[in-house]
Amino acid sequence: MNIFISNISFKVREQSLSELFAQYGEVTSVRIIKDKETRRSKGYGFVEMANDTEANAAINALNGTEHYERNIVVAEAKGKNEPAPETPQ
Repeated sequence: MNIFISNISFKVREQSLSELFAQYGEVTSVRIIKDKETRRSKGYGFVEMANDTEANAAINALNGTEHYERNIVVAEAKGKNEPAPETPQ
């Protein structure tokens, strides 16, 4: 499962995200999105986990938790063409 993480501290490196999610299961890849020109983190990224059950456990456990003095937002990544879930009014 591909997991989207936002509000990542600019100090965080891919290795530390990998270690954070590895507590819940096998991490197959980690990617922090960076600005093409400055190479600075844009504050969000993706973690791919091999097992959906473990990925859901990581999402439930880590969403809203503090990591490097920032409350990270962790959710299942949606495809680019997939509509975002509607928020109730």
